[in-house]
Amino acid sequence: MSEAERDGARVRELNHFIDGQRVAGASGFFGDVFDPTQGSVTARVPFANAAEVGVAIAAARAAFPAWSETAPLHRARLMFKFKRLLDEHYDELAELITRENGKLFSDAKGEVLRGIEIVEFACGIPNLLKTDFTDQVSSGIDAWNLRQPLGVAVGVTPFNFPMVVPCWMFVMAAVCGNTFVLKPSERTPSASIRLAELFIEAGVPKGVFNVVHGDKVAVDALIEHPDVAAVSVVGSTPVAEYIYSESAKHGKRVQALGSAKNHLVVMPDANLDQAVDALIASAYGSAGERCMATSVAVAVGRIADELIERLAPRVRSLRIGGGMEPDLDMGPLITAAHRTKVSGYIDAGVAAGAKLVVDGRGYTVPRHEAGFFLGGSLFDDVSRDMSIYREEIFGPVLSVVRVPDLASAIALVNAHELGNCVSVFTSDGGTARAFSRQIKAGMVGINLPSPVPVAWHSFGGWKRSLFGDHHAYGQESVRFYTRYKSVMQRWPN
Repeated sequence: MSEAERDGARVRELNHFIDGQRVAGASGFFGDVFDPTQGSVTARVPFANAAEVGVAIAAARAAFPAWSETAPLHRARLMFKFKRLLDEHYDELAELITRENGKLFSDAKGEVLRGIEIVEFACGIPNLLKTDFTDQVSSGIDAWNLRQPLGVAVGVTPFNFPMVVPCWMFVMAAVCGNTFVLKPSERTPSASIRLAELFIEAGVPKGVFNVVHGDKVAVDALIEHPDVAAVSVVGSTPVAEYIYSESAKHGKRVQALGSAKNHLVVMPDANLDQAVDALIASAYGSAGERCMATSVAVAVGRIADELIERLAPRVRSLRIGGGMEPDLDMGPLITAAHRTKVSGYIDAGVAAGAKLVVDGRGYTVPRHEAGFFLGGSLFDDVSRDMSIYREEIFGPVLSVVRVPDLASAIALVNAHELGNCVSVFTSDGGTARAFSRQIKAGMVGINLPSPVPVAWHSFGGWKRSLFGDHHAYGQESVRFYTRYKSVMQRWPN
């Protein structure tokens, strides 16, 4: 018997959202949803089987003909209404995120804002779908092009951003005329259900946006279904690569974002106060559970010793506690199992010979002793052959690698198999220009960490951080969720 079953009086029973309404799970399989601050189960989420996934896809397919013919201007007006509802439910959505994810309420509010920004971008869809027309390409012949929706699209999203990642999928897919089935993380499912309810409240027809919960069974059913035209996923590189390859085998268009190992290069001429502030915020914010988190500081030349001296006391003094508590730097990790995994990386770093300057293992928070907390950890003298350098840890662990010069820093970053984002801190414009042009990563920051693009640009990595041809949101989403059609016409005289 699971903890959820033993403590059923306090545990909410969650539902799928199909064809405009909540639907109870029918498979008989459930997962536990935790409050990471308390370390306790707060909800049971149903795991869909293939039949339940098929019902959601059927609802999306049935809604597609009318929705795809809805004028882009009308779809935009519905997005304006949806945006207004998100504004009204801002704190509610943020609290749902914090209760299940553990990130600080201030971080969750920032996530809600980024989701709203994507909806604001989607409100411009009449202009984004404009195409080209050429009069008289030949005698009596005109030519133009169209961008038309694909049909039913699906998304698989991670636990760490349960609002913004779904928004860059279902909002952009729907506003382009597609219908959508979302499989959110079973760890943080509640925000997606609330978004679906608000979508209906905004006036979007039922069936346009559906939510099914589950594990690999549900994911495979989505991938294999013949009525699905496109698949978008954000997850670890093994998950992204699996979904990319399996979806491609079934003839789907695929957009798959994978793992990250983000570097922040600190040059000898950097403003060290700014660089240290940036590293603390980027490496330890949201307990490092962000695909844009900095996990490697590359110290160039003479700056290394002073960088460590400045970082160590800041890491030791991180304010850690429950996500709904004020004036903190980070909250808990998502599960006890993930905390154990991150602690295992710290063990491995020590065993490999890295210098553990600050050890976050064994950290407890008063009144939250059962919570999934881990203190910040800081390593020095990390080498590229160590697992703590090669692999994505997804926790509050920062590794410092020492290199002699800019060329060595660029070579180090470019040699890593992952290329999500990278930053450089420098006072020299020539250094910044050379770095931004030579580095092999999808997103680059100059004197700022975690260079997350705004909604009207696009988000995505290079190398094994991305499978597929399209980045996420921005104009790239419009391209991904539509197909190009060329039309030529001539009328007889």
